[in-house]
Amino acid sequence: MSFDASTPAPRSVAVFFDRTELDQILRLYGRMVAAGEWRDYAIQSDSETAAFCVFRRTSEQPLYRIEKRPELARRQGQWAVIGQGGVILKRGRELSQVLRHFDRKRFSVVE
Repeated sequence: MSFDASTPAPRSVAVFFDRTELDQILRLYGRMVAAGEWRDYAIQSDSETAAFCVFRRTSEQPLYRIEKRPELARRQGQWAVIGQGGVILKRGRELSQVLRHFDRKRFSVVE
């Protein structure tokens, strides 16, 4: 069988969150909405990443992106929390480990 340049290359399958991953992310989102920190979200998916973007207001840039990149699973970890400007705030192999980045905001000093 010869390869013909006119035949399209096979499409890669898009990356999605599975039910348990989305459940963990939506629980965090619910807590942050109840605290008044977040107000809106968007989910993006393509052949390399799935991203859950969090907004303070709909018209703004996302405050955070919780991103899944399966191609990095064996290297740095497939999960990342990315802040404004594309700064990687936390990266890891487990979603629960990466979502702990937001736990530090739950505690505040009371005088």
